[in-house]
Amino acid sequence: MSKSMAGGEGGEGGLLDFGVPAGGVEPTWPWAINRGLSFSFLLKPPTARHQLLPRVQPSNLVDMTSVKTLLSLFALLAVTWAGPVERRKWEFKPNPNYPPDAVDMLLVATMPKVAVWVARRAGSTNNCTLENAAVRKEWSDLTPDERREYIRAVLCLQSKPSLVPEGQVPGALSRFDDFVATHMILTATLHSEPNLLAAHRYYIWAYEKALREECGYTGYQPYMNYERYADDPIHSPLFDGSDTSLGGNGEPHEYPGIYTPFPAPYDLIPPAGGGGCVTTGPFKDMVVSLGPGSTVVQDIPPNPRRDGLGSNPRCLRRDVNKFSAAGARVNYTLSTIVDNPTIDGFYGRYLGQPLLEGDPYPWGIHIAGHYIIGGDPGGDFYASPGDPAFYLHHAMLDRVWWIWQMQDPDNRVNAVPGYGNVAPPPPGGHGGHGGHKKQKRQSIWDEVVDLGWTAPPAKLMDLNEQLGGLGGEFCYVYA
Repeated sequence: MSKSMAGGEGGEGGLLDFGVPAGGVEPTWPWAINRGLSFSFLLKPPTARHQLLPRVQPSNLVDMTSVKTLLSLFALLAVTWAGPVERRKWEFKPNPNYPPDAVDMLLVATMPKVAVWVARRAGSTNNCTLENAAVRKEWSDLTPDERREYIRAVLCLQSKPSLVPEGQVPGALSRFDDFVATHMILTATLHSEPNLLAAHRYYIWAYEKALREECGYTGYQPYMNYERYADDPIHSPLFDGSDTSLGGNGEPHEYPGIYTPFPAPYDLIPPAGGGGCVTTGPFKDMVVSLGPGSTVVQDIPPNPRRDGLGSNPRCLRRDVNKFSAAGARVNYTLSTIVDNPTIDGFYGRYLGQPLLEGDPYPWGIHIAGHYIIGGDPGGDFYASPGDPAFYLHHAMLDRVWWIWQMQDPDNRVNAVPGYGNVAPPPPGGHGGHGGHKKQKRQSIWDEVVDLGWTAPPAKLMDLNEQLGGLGGEFCYVYA
């Protein structure tokens, strides 16, 4: 089993330093910024990195003088990137309320590598460049008006009639419900080993597309950076109940907590004081119709259909959970990216495997991020997209996967959990040589993700690349 990432109080030095190594530890993996110029992420070795505190204050995560130095160099180096990048849309603007965390800075240092990757593949990215790529931003980096526009688009989607063929999902009362129904019906497929990452990337993109094309949204899908809100998620810009939030916490409701598949004492995420109906913010009057498929809170009326697809109108319920948020802090996210060079290692840590020995929050960022929302339907494995915050959570997971891919794009963009890095098949098919194992790996190129009425069928391997994948329909980056 892996060692704990929680560690003792205080730790040794900062989470991420530029300059003199914390505690005298030598640099462990230098990052070439551009043509011989390099900065080093002076991270502790993996065994020491596991001791970083999830409770460390964001202001202690990065030395801000060094951050400004790196950002200045980044701006200077931008003009030397391969390709015409002077008018690039991507830029990193530190939020004065949330100092950059270690993953933010890893992304900054990775972007020159992304530019080289895109330029080297000119002609094969379906005209997607860093100049025309959409930029997905963190919720608190949006202006208040941008947040309101996003909220209006979600409410619009909730007001539009369902497009599901009549009789198939009688509980789908809106276009918003169409996405919930897709997730419920395809839960097994969407969460299978090869599909979880890429199929959810497609699913989030289809939701963003509906917001833009059906409801006039002019922005792109925002994400939630767990670290920014982990200390006090209830009073964060996401859940403070203001008109620029996704609604407040639920009313107090007694329930035992959230059961997980981990061994005791990690099998229960404690309740955090909510769990009842949301009564503040833009979604206080929202009607949840589908489900439950499973539930973490009590007193939810059963669905009239066994499959949960009947109409079961009820309020939106939440338990915005700081205990779950502790398992999604930046040390866990960073370790998921940098300590796992293989796709199977990344996928396992994403899901909390292998168990972090002695760690109080070992659930992995996928589970921990989900149960920050909790309640109904946010805590429902099947119907969780019924809480609008779901999409910001999975956009964050997509961001983490993309940053991981871009550390070594040649070997990671075509990497699939359970299959490894799968080279494209030769022209004319997969060929008959190389044995059963090789043929099985090559067969992943024939795998199709079919989201039904949500999006057209797509080859799984076309969904791995967000800069030119899906015939150029995927063309976005994260800030």
